[in-house]
Amino acid sequence: MNADVENLVLDQLRAIRGDIGDLRREFRTELGDLRQRVSSIERHLVNLQSDVALVHQRLDHVGERCERIERRLELTDATA
Repeated sequence: MNADVENLVLDQLRAIRGDIGDLRREFRTELGDLRQRVSSIERHLVNLQSDVALVHQRLDHVGERCERIERRLELTDATA
């Protein structure tokens, strides 16, 4: 009977080892996918920051043009 118990324990340990191996393979696959997704998000953020900087630059240019127009038309306050 002792041999039967040992065989049962060994079978269970083999099953557990197989399950752990499956989990490792699945985790590696998921980890690779997550890395790709994070890299994609980082690229999108860089593009977004670049777009925001461009918008700020254009707004500054528009502000300068408005100030110049106001000066030419003498629309500015005398205190400014």
